[in-house]
Amino acid sequence: MSLETEKTEPEAEIFRDDAGEPRREFVDAVQGAIDADDSARVRELASSLHEADLGDLIELLSHEARPRLVELMGSDFDFTALMEVGETTREDILEELPVETVVEGVRDLDSDDAVAILETLEPAERAEILEALPASDRVVLRRSLDYPENSAGRLMQTELVAMPPFWTAGQVLDFFRETSSDVLPHSFFEVFVVDPGYHLLGTVFLDALVRARSGAPLEDIMQSDRRRVFVTEDAAEVARIFEHYNLVSTPVVDDSGRLVGVITIDDIVDVIQEAASEEIKALGGVNPQEELTDDFWWIARARFLWLLINLATAFIASTVLKMFESQLEQMVALAVLAPIIASQGGNSATQTMTVAVRALATRELTRANAWRIIWRELAAGAINGAAFGLLTGLVAANWFHNLGLLPVMGLAMFTNLVAGALGGILVPLMLERFKVDPAVSSSAFVTTVTDVVGYASFLSIATLWFGLA
Repeated sequence: MSLETEKTEPEAEIFRDDAGEPRREFVDAVQGAIDADDSARVRELASSLHEADLGDLIELLSHEARPRLVELMGSDFDFTALMEVGETTREDILEELPVETVVEGVRDLDSDDAVAILETLEPAERAEILEALPASDRVVLRRSLDYPENSAGRLMQTELVAMPPFWTAGQVLDFFRETSSDVLPHSFFEVFVVDPGYHLLGTVFLDALVRARSGAPLEDIMQSDRRRVFVTEDAAEVARIFEHYNLVSTPVVDDSGRLVGVITIDDIVDVIQEAASEEIKALGGVNPQEELTDDFWWIARARFLWLLINLATAFIASTVLKMFESQLEQMVALAVLAPIIASQGGNSATQTMTVAVRALATRELTRANAWRIIWRELAAGAINGAAFGLLTGLVAANWFHNLGLLPVMGLAMFTNLVAGALGGILVPLMLERFKVDPAVSSSAFVTTVTDVVGYASFLSIATLWFGLA
């Protein structure tokens, strides 16, 4: 067991209970120490926490206490913990901290984490911090910040190990033993083999390096066909490549094939989690940037537009009911049963839409298999439509003692579940075709389709069957 593990385990046990949840008593103790400006007590409680636990602790503190925690901990505060909190929380903390404190914290971070910290700041604050950094760090960070947002260049870290092809495995291992840990990256999985122009020739994973003969040149044991990504590649595409090829790291190259950085799996996990979170929020009509720490006024404004759009679609559905006003007055049972048809169609559409949106995001659904998936969803909708049509028809006929409701409910339910299945798959496909995010826009369109088709089909069939004027 390492010294670091021995140091962190006791505090981790204090911070979390047996279920892995943060202890309220521990959080209150830290909050009290901060309120009392007791730096020694704050350090005693929080300095040995893992950065992930420290991030959780920060989220549980009051807004005013968060920057004070950083200041009271001083050099014991690991700025990596700010990568474990929400973006809004991170921005609020950085705005309150003195520039000198941020500079000291950023200086100790890996380049990818430093970029993530800096890109949340206002341009003036970012420039001030960059100017205070050593020239070598400043050049590296500025270059990374010049790459497009959400690109591999923003995601990568520039700390890596690159060797010429004529070095032997023994030379590389000797270099690792003799080089200070401050020079080498904090963690790495492979050695990159480059030519004098820093063009990537291949990679040697550490396990292959250790097993190789001491005198074996790197060019003889390297993988020359190692998968790589371009510095301008979108982060979501990089995550897809990691997931598809089961990568733990990948080199990043520029347009000339020169090695500029490396992306590791820990950064990709964050990208995947963020994308999944945004997708779930978008399906519910919630701003992807919304966090639990946001104030209620911002949340209300962010949700207002989506609710307004849904209100408009609800009026469209109500217009259909208005068209059958006289029929509803003649037969009250229709007014009672119509929402059942619309609701069940909406549920069916939501199921199909959720699968379709996720499949589009992961590229499982493409033009190559679109028609097969459409027919599959249509068949599933038809089967469920027939089953629930019979079930709801029997219930309605028995409920209102009117056998005529059996075929009316059955046909309407079948029609709407088929429409829901088609809407749930076709709407996301069409939005994707027009470069509109299906996760954001699908639900409003799909709900409108099932409401309109549900009400119109049910009331039209009832009008014809019962001869309503």
